[in-house]
This record gives sequence, C-alpha cells and structure tokens, in this order.
Amino acid sequence: MTGMEFVLVPPGDFLMGSPISEPSREPQEVQHPVRIPRALYVGRYEVTQSQWQRVMGSNPSWFQGCGPDCPVERVNWHQVQTFVVRLNEKSSLPPLRLPTEAEWEYACRAGTTTPFSMGENLTTSEANYDGGGPYPGFPAGEFRQTPVKVGTFPPNAFGLHDMHGNVWEWTEDWHCPYPPGPATDPRGAKCATDFKVIRGGSWYFGADSARCALRYTHRPQDLGFSLGFRLVRDAG
Repeated sequence: MTGMEFVLVPPGDFLMGSPISEPSREPQEVQHPVRIPRALYVGRYEVTQSQWQRVMGSNPSWFQGCGPDCPVERVNWHQVQTFVVRLNEKSSLPPLRLPTEAEWEYACRAGTTTPFSMGENLTTSEANYDGGGPYPGFPAGEFRQTPVKVGTFPPNAFGLHDMHGNVWEWTEDWHCPYPPGPATDPRGAKCATDFKVIRGGSWYFGADSARCALRYTHRPQDLGFSLGFRLVRDAG
C-alpha cells in the first residue's frame, strides 16, 4: 500500500548509552548492557509525506514543498499511532509499530560504539543537521534549513538511512531512567513523566543532538516541523 522498505536487523547485544568521555554527553545516558533478543524489520527510511498521504488522506508537513519523498513531519505521537493502526488493519504480517528506545539505538549504532555510526564525528555530507553547530573539536558545515529527501545520505552498516539528522524520530517509550543494570528487550514503562523519547536529531539541531546515545523528549501531543518517525515490525 505504501511502498515502505524494511531492512532485517539481527538480534544482538550492545552497550546502550555513552561513555563518560564522550563529548556533549548527558548524565542520563548511563551506559549499560542491553540484549535485543529477536530480529526486527526496521524501516530503511523515515516515513515519507507521500506514504502518510496515502494512508491518512492528508499531508500535515510544514515542508510540503520539499516533495513527496521527504519525511513527513508535524505529526504527534498519537497521530502516528492512528497511522499504524490503519496500516495494520490492511496487513496479515506481524504488526508495524514504533521502535522502543533500545531498539532504535541498537539499529542506529549498527555494531559501532562511537558517538555516531560513522565514527567520532558526523559531517554534513553524511547527514542533514545544522552544520553551524558542529560536534566539539570539528569544523562547521552546511545548514540546509529544511529536511531533504529520504536516502539522500549513505546508510549505516545495517543499511538504514537518516538515523542521524533529517527529522527527529518518535519512539514507543516514555522518558524513564535507564534500568540499573543489564537489560533484555527493555520497554520504557510509564514512570512519573509526561514525555515520550525522540531520537536522532534533525535538520534544525546541531551535531551533538544526532549522537547515537542522545535522548530528547516531547509530549505525545506535540507537533513540530522536525518531528517524524520510522516504523519496525518483529521478524517472524
């Protein structure tokens, strides 16, 4: 129905969070071992404006002039849930859903332990972010002032595009503290918060916000011109 492409991401173990030595690190990024116990199909790209239009019958994006293959934005968490329900009603496959925060970071890292899946730095030839806010110790880059077509930049080692930059991506989880030790398939259970976790940075934010470990938040009812998403489904 939508032409969405998915990449099979294998199960595995990784260190979630960031080491104390990582530039721009925040205290909440407590590093801890996490196991992702099952394979996932992860959206190769962020959900696009044309895909949203086909399912929902309208295009809420601020940057409609960017084109149908640009990521949909200005969608809140609740609207994304409605989109997912409508998709799943038309499919016999395992249900699509938003990734958990742990699944998102695992997919973003793609086996790496550096601040970015590309290494110690992220350039504006590798991702769409505000190059006027470079990663500490590195030169400034381009500020495009708009999202760009999905897949414009090279993928990470799992074959996923735009895990860094372009638009922020909603996750399923509430913004709760990490568990105190190792975790298997953690789910951000509801805690004393009104905020959902978003990940990946965007065209409007600097490089540090696009780090693999960076946790940012929005209330589930919030809209924004750099707020989008990608979907996952369990394999098998």
